[in-house]
Amino acid sequence: MKLNCINSILKIFAVATLFFSCSSDLDFDQVKDLKLEPVFVANLVYFDVPANELADNGGNQIGFDSRYFDVFKKQFLKDYLSKAEFNVEIDNTIERGFVINMLLLNSKDEILVTQTFSVPAYKGSPNVITYPTVVFENQRLELLKQTERIGFVVLMMSGTPLDENSLGNLKLRSSATAYFEIQ
Repeated sequence: MKLNCINSILKIFAVATLFFSCSSDLDFDQVKDLKLEPVFVANLVYFDVPANELADNGGNQIGFDSRYFDVFKKQFLKDYLSKAEFNVEIDNTIERGFVINMLLLNSKDEILVTQTFSVPAYKGSPNVITYPTVVFENQRLELLKQTERIGFVVLMMSGTPLDENSLGNLKLRSSATAYFEIQ
């Protein structure tokens, strides 16, 4: 009986404490000061070209390719993208040097930005080059937002002619880091 009485008193005390909670006035206007700064990283472009597909035809421009790059058709990106960075890594195991031009093109195929990457010839040791980050801010960012195609021009430097029996590969890997500012 005494135990039931103590249990009843404890239950009443526990329920009573629920009515004595402390709270302050909530300021929902703080949400106006909310600033989100998400960062996204994504693969940008990748190619792997074997040397035997780069047969020397006497000229030095051996390839051009462009692809649709319509990520900026989304209004969200145009409104909130505050900065972008491209990271490029090239691995050359071909005994020829190359120059790779990355072209950002608008809807009229006009070149907005050209980024050049010099690639030395393979000399028997690892030839992986990580290039300095390409940063897009301010005016360059506005040009990037107009981009609808991304293209690559591969130029071969002089050296030993390549044919269908040539060994090695030219690999390009790249990524993009997008910084947003949402208020």
